[in-house]
Amino acid sequence: MNKHTVSILVNDLPGVLQRVAGLFGRRGFNIESITVGTSEEPGLSRMIVVTTGDERTLEQIRQQLLKLIDVLEVRLLSAKPMVSRELALLKVNVQPADRPEILGVVETFRGSVIDVSSDTMVIEIVGDADKVQAMTELMRPYGIVELTCTGATAISRGTH
Repeated sequence: MNKHTVSILVNDLPGVLQRVAGLFGRRGFNIESITVGTSEEPGLSRMIVVTTGDERTLEQIRQQLLKLIDVLEVRLLSAKPMVSRELALLKVNVQPADRPEILGVVETFRGSVIDVSSDTMVIEIVGDADKVQAMTELMRPYGIVELTCTGATAISRGTH
């Protein structure tokens, strides 16, 4: 099964996210991640959905989405060159002796320390899914208190 990134331009109205997610659920399509935000056009939102399936499944998803009234455009981003990023926030247990080591890892991954308390540190990491996963695994030995991740957001490269 291949991963696919789909960009869906929709009217910014209540219930549209529910209808799009419901379509995936009713058809038995899995959503690995979904991000929604404003688009370049006022009154429109852009959804970025990461899903899995073969080419036939992907075409079914596209056709079903286009049947929804508030869906204006469906683009298969992963079919062409694209840029994709995720954001993760990790709250990690920190002993004073571990601070320099953790800061070194954060710097290596080009992350940021967002908050520091006497016994925890909140780290921000932005990158592709592999980078976020690698940082998460390196922080596990210190003790991850809390982890939150946005899922992928993506855009096509060039004039595609």
